Amino acid sequence: MTRFDSRRRVSTYTSVWMPTDDATPQPIAGYFGGGYGTAFISGIDKISFTDDSKSTLSATLTSARAYVHGMANSGVAGYFGGGSDSGGNISGIDKITFPDDTKSTLSATLTSARQGPAGMANSGTAGYFGGGQDSGGNISGIDKIAFPADTKSTLSATLTISINYVAAMANSSVAGYFGGGWDNASNFQSRIDKITFSADTKSTLSATLTSARMQTGAMAQSGTAGYFGGGQDSGGNISGIDKITFSADTKSTLAATLTTARNSLGGMANSYTAGYFGGGYGAGVLSGIDKITFSADTKSTLSATLTSVRYLMGAMADSGVL
Repeated sequence: MTRFDSRRRVSTYTSVWMPTDDATPQPIAGYFGGGYGTAFISGIDKISFTDDSKSTLSATLTSARAYVHGMANSGVAGYFGGGSDSGGNISGIDKITFPDDTKSTLSATLTSARQGPAGMANSGTAGYFGGGQDSGGNISGIDKIAFPADTKSTLSATLTISINYVAAMANSSVAGYFGGGWDNASNFQSRIDKITFSADTKSTLSATLTSARMQTGAMAQSGTAGYFGGGQDSGGNISGIDKITFSADTKSTLAATLTTARNSLGGMANSYTAGYFGGGYGAGVLSGIDKITFSADTKSTLSATLTSVRYLMGAMADSGVL
């Protein structure tokens, strides 16, 4: 059951959803931003969770870019950080304020301009961008954006190794997870690092991804499980989806798979109902969106697609007040 506590203002509680039985808040929408198709993309597509329909925001990213990642303070705002555009790597962080979907750019920036930092968030408290690659090579550092002031600090804890093409998801209020990636020696990785939010400490799971891989998508059903879908390993593109059950941090692999084996896809979730994997690179660049319904971990494919084919995009979601 969602609790009303001191970090949630009454105005937010009543404006984002209208409680009828103090149960699950009404979910809103997920967002796919940026990426690369035939050129860098600045547009942001929005998937309404009520009917899985697609619209495109009038607001766009500050510049057309790829290798960008997203995270969200659900019920308040989503963030797209880092990436690479026609001018090189980016340190800036764009903010999409819910529900009006207006864009602003934070005065705080990532510690260095970088492509490919994975993003995840402890909704209501802070978001994290970890790993990626800057002018000095792969990164192990993790930047933290504290909500609601949007100030940046850098954790003393770091990822186990310097890594690019890593994915991240979070069990909000408990911990975030960074999985897979590509190291400085050009090796695929299967490791999953865990950041416990109470003290921002890092540990490494005994469970690993089914194969060492990079450029996977990730999303989570907060409170229950997180999912790593697709990616690329030594055998090529992947269609499988690994599941991390949060109660014991154990790994299983879904019977359901992505419609097409793909890498560089975006992942986001309606935290109460379903997760979505969109775009990516398979047999060409893709625009399709697969949906994993959490109740039985079944896969369907939306009739709605991204506005254009794209990969290397960021994704995040507004599931209401968690």
